[in-house]
Amino acid sequence: MTASTVVASPIGPLALTARDGHLVRLAFAPDAAPDTAAPVDAVLRRAAEQLDAYFAGELQTFDLPLAPGGAGFQRAVWDALARIPYGTTTSYGALARRLGRPEASRAVGAANARNPIAVVLPCHRVIGADGGLTGFGGGLETKRRLLVHEGVLLA
Repeated sequence: MTASTVVASPIGPLALTARDGHLVRLAFAPDAAPDTAAPVDAVLRRAAEQLDAYFAGELQTFDLPLAPGGAGFQRAVWDALARIPYGTTTSYGALARRLGRPEASRAVGAANARNPIAVVLPCHRVIGADGGLTGFGGGLETKRRLLVHEGVLLA
C-alpha cells in the first residue's frame, strides 16, 4: 500500500511517500500545498514528526524504516550518506574513497543526484573538494540553509 503527504518545513514543502511500512521518497515540492491534516499512515506520521523535530533543532539522527530502492553502487552511496554525522560534511572524493572506489567521485555525485529520500539521507552534507556547495536537487540555497541549520556554515 502506498501513501503520500506534503508537509511544511522551513525549506519549503516536502513531499513524502511511504510504501509497505517504509519511507520510499522525500522530495522538495516547492509548488505543492502542504496537507493540513496529520498523515494517517504511521510511517508518514513518524517522518513528519521527526522532520519537525529536526528543523526545531531537537533531532540529529532520523530513525525511520527506509526503502530507497536503487541497486549496487547507488545503494552503497545512499547507505554511506546515512552515516555522515549531523553537523559535518564530506566531499564526493572522500565518500568515494570511503566506499573503496577512489576514482568514483563523479559516480558518487550521480548517485547523490538520484537520492530519493532527501534530508533523511543527507546528501546535503556532501560538498565539493574545495569546500564549495555543488549540485543539490533542492537548489544550492536550500543546501546552504540545511548546512546553516546544522551549524556547518554561518548564516
